[in-house]
Amino acid sequence: MSDTLAVPASLAVRNMLGDTLGRDVTVNVGNPLTQKDLPTATVAIYVDAYNKVAAVLGMDLKLAAFAGAALGLLPVGGAEDAIDDKELYPNLAENVKELCNILTGLLNKEGAPHVKLDRVVLPGESLPNDAQAHLLALGRRIDLSVEISRYGTGTFSLSLA
Repeated sequence: MSDTLAVPASLAVRNMLGDTLGRDVTVNVGNPLTQKDLPTATVAIYVDAYNKVAAVLGMDLKLAAFAGAALGLLPVGGAEDAIDDKELYPNLAENVKELCNILTGLLNKEGAPHVKLDRVVLPGESLPNDAQAHLLALGRRIDLSVEISRYGTGTFSLSLA
């Protein structure tokens, strides 16, 4: 058994998002989230068996709103309103939390350490310093531009500890 997690391939991210959201998803190499994006980002913190941060996933407000709407089969207009208001509405936030839990499957592979979703930090909530440092660090990470068919495009950043 390996003692390190592997960065998922962009194809795995696309397939998992597409299967979960039930629509076509396109991914391309993207820019990482920046410090400026964090106040409105949705951040999922994954921990190992010792409750140590193992990975941090960030979605900018656009991707979180579009994914939350797509998962709930809600009209795109609600997601666009949330983006315009610079907040993730509660119904979209609840769906994104569930999506973050499902995305744990990108990290848990046979022979690798098991990780679990510890918590999801929503826009406006305080992001722990260690999670912020992991999300903004260089290293083992994948940064994608994700387009959800008939919804829109946003930023997906996953960084491993």
